[in-house]
Amino acid sequence: MRHFITLFLPLILLTGCQSAYYSAMEKVGYHKREIMIDRVEAANESQQEAQQEFQSALEALSALTQFDGGELETVYQKINSKYESSEQAAEDVRERIAAIEDVSNALFDEWQQELELYTNAKLRRASEQKMRDTKASYQTMLRAMTRAEDKMTPVLNTLRDNTLYLKHNLNAAAIGSLKGEFSDLEHEIAQAITQMNAAIAESAKFIQTLNNQ
Repeated sequence: MRHFITLFLPLILLTGCQSAYYSAMEKVGYHKREIMIDRVEAANESQQEAQQEFQSALEALSALTQFDGGELETVYQKINSKYESSEQAAEDVRERIAAIEDVSNALFDEWQQELELYTNAKLRRASEQKMRDTKASYQTMLRAMTRAEDKMTPVLNTLRDNTLYLKHNLNAAAIGSLKGEFSDLEHEIAQAITQMNAAIAESAKFIQTLNNQ
């Protein structure tokens, strides 16, 4: 099904209308629930990639603190590259979360509207309860994702500050002054990874909720 998403991506870009995208996907038997699951899984992958990029940037800065000779410009270019990769990974996470919010709005709006179509009161109540349970699970997951997203900001800020400082101060004294920043960055990355892992765990619970309905 991911292949279908790729095929229909131009539709989104050309129209800017997600509702047209969802309608088109439903015509090929791919409903909002399945799109939601795919987007949650994609967000999890993005968070895992962001963790790897943050760790890689941390390792590059750690190596810098042990610098004892060589070409500083080369060292700076490597750290700048790690920062840019981390920034892109964080942006991917933000975009994935936004995509989840979009499809969730469409899914729950549709679900709410279709409750009015029931003639069997018992079935309507059962469906309404499932919707409330799904919404509750979704909100828990979204809060976890948002907390993880928030924790990425101080990591990127510290990486940017260090990178900018190095850009204009490529000397041994500058490296020495950054050693004190390293422990702060290490702590910030640890916090971000903890929150991302919590979000991934909540995502698994939410997907299970959807699959069990």
